[in-house]
Amino acid sequence: MKADIILPAAGQGRRMGSEINKQYLSLLGKPVLAHTITSCLASEAFENIIVVVTPGEEEIFHRDVLLPWFSGQRITVVTGGRERQDSVRNALGVVGTDADFICVHDGARPLVRPELFLRCLKAASVHGAAIAAVLVKDTIKVVHSDGKVETTPLRHTLRSVQTPQVFRRDLLDTVYKRAHEDGFYATDDAALLEHYGYPVYVVDGDYENIKVTTPDDLVLADAFLGRRANADRNRL
Repeated sequence: MKADIILPAAGQGRRMGSEINKQYLSLLGKPVLAHTITSCLASEAFENIIVVVTPGEEEIFHRDVLLPWFSGQRITVVTGGRERQDSVRNALGVVGTDADFICVHDGARPLVRPELFLRCLKAASVHGAAIAAVLVKDTIKVVHSDGKVETTPLRHTLRSVQTPQVFRRDLLDTVYKRAHEDGFYATDDAALLEHYGYPVYVVDGDYENIKVTTPDDLVLADAFLGRRANADRNRL
């Protein structure tokens, strides 16, 4: 089984309130996106790593991420589109011809553990589509626009969805083609498959696998990585 991975990293990151894209902010002395790529490589699961960057940030990616941290590695850079879905669609055009499966993982999830990639790939090889998700901890309310609570879903049926998300290549190609023809946009790749009637299965994710979106997320990611580093030192 051969797989390629697409890392969308073309978001604007407005909620971060920084002058530079959140993907290039420092996290323990290393860009956020560099941590993500390091985990991809550590999994040894992917033939090709395809990074989608914001238009105009190709030089920044090469200067701050690729050359200092991954010189000589097999990494392809693609320019992103207007929406995340457009960015992934651009990347699908350069996926290797021999790839059986395609993994999509947010570039801004730098704490992903290599073994989570492997679990999602294993599940996708059985079911065709698999996504990482964690149980929702809080009680969730569905609220009307006037502020009135409409219903309270059963918490054990709810999941907070993460990436990685892994799909059989033919399935992902099919739904992206149909969505482009229909002008349909979804919030993630799994939702495209769901929209067109394909089943998607859930793999237990990791509560530390957060998406770095706000300054608080950056602080939390720093704390998680620091705790991992201390645990590694204690094992020596």
